Amino acid sequence: MQGSTRTFSARVAVGALLLATAGAVVPTGAQAAEDDPFYTYDGDRPLSSYAPGEVLDTRTSTYHVAGIPTPVTAVQLLYRSTDAQGRPAANVTSVLKPARQDPTKAISYQSFYDSLDPADSPSRSIAGDVTLGGVINNIESIFIAPLLLKGYTVVVPDTQGQQADFAAGPEYGYNTLDSLRAVTHSSATGLDERTRTGLFGYSGGAIATNWAAALAPSYAPDVNKNLVGFAEGGLLVAPAHNLNYVSRSVGWAGIAGMAIVGVGRSYDIDFTPYLSDYGRSLSAKLQKASIVNVLYQYPDLTWQKMVKPQYAYPRSVPEYVKAVNKINLGSAPTPTIPGYIGQGAAGELEGTSGTKPGIGRGDGVMIAGDVRTLARQYCASGNSRIKYTQFDLTSHIPTAALWAPGAIRYLDDRFTTKAAPSDCGRIPAGNPLTPETPTS
Repeated sequence: MQGSTRTFSARVAVGALLLATAGAVVPTGAQAAEDDPFYTYDGDRPLSSYAPGEVLDTRTSTYHVAGIPTPVTAVQLLYRSTDAQGRPAANVTSVLKPARQDPTKAISYQSFYDSLDPADSPSRSIAGDVTLGGVINNIESIFIAPLLLKGYTVVVPDTQGQQADFAAGPEYGYNTLDSLRAVTHSSATGLDERTRTGLFGYSGGAIATNWAAALAPSYAPDVNKNLVGFAEGGLLVAPAHNLNYVSRSVGWAGIAGMAIVGVGRSYDIDFTPYLSDYGRSLSAKLQKASIVNVLYQYPDLTWQKMVKPQYAYPRSVPEYVKAVNKINLGSAPTPTIPGYIGQGAAGELEGTSGTKPGIGRGDGVMIAGDVRTLARQYCASGNSRIKYTQFDLTSHIPTAALWAPGAIRYLDDRFTTKAAPSDCGRIPAGNPLTPETPTS
């Protein structure tokens, strides 16, 4: 592990140098997020007349980090996708080209930008916009640079769509899959129908990665046949469990407020009748919040504080129950491709108690028992090519650095003839992932 971590760190250093020595290429058409017409479809045909993944517009720029252009070419596509409610939607993806592009291999990198503000999306940062929430996209260059140096074309979809539908897992999956359809059907990207792709994502990016892998066989079989595998870490499985887990967390409690806003937005749910005065004030404040606006800023936040007394139990809100069941990965299909799942379990290091009944240990925001059950469920339902690693000594944020070298190596191997490893039969039991039931 130490050797691979050092190798990864060296590649990060080289990648950082590459990105820091930016060329003087002038981007084409990068504008402030709020007035950039590229993000809005305004064609003569109705959006519904386009097939999912069909390209609507294209532009070429350079990959920017913190607003600084690098030598890396970025092709951006506006394409037709599907929102959380199954309606046609327009979305944007970015294709980052390595110095020597191999059209037969790509990595779809799902970002953990986690924001309710469309201005914070990866494509906008890549195009040169600079926002506080977008700082996460710039940090993620430490994961993207090694992939480019290995010769992978890196595809970075705006997984949350152009309304920033935070926490809407199925929409994340649709946007990711339709991004891959779009990039392999555009002559500007250098990719085509021969391209084999690995899915890569941590935290919010893991949500998109897992939902894409789960939905691909039914929603996008054309994409699924060219997927070599998925690598993910820090995964959200059953959001109702996480709401309880992060309650009063020093670091992560504020994410619950973001999730309520995001789920309400995604599924057109008006939670206002259930919210307390404080809850309404917080909801208004978080309408365009990024995760950087809530981490370590709401240490006493609970569901009970956000709602009226008669709704002290989440299951007493029918709309909530219906929504969280839709985004519970435990009820989603089993992926048909091999996968590597990593999960931290020392959440107390980020201020989250691990002693709540039925939850057990987690990494501060994600629950290890939920992730283990999901992995075991995949094994039991026919996908024996699941590798699971639990990082017992680290919490959510540092686990990313431990997980990433193995995740990259895992996907490297999926482009070879090496058999995918399996931990099926060795993964400890976890928590039940049964759907929530409403209470009267």
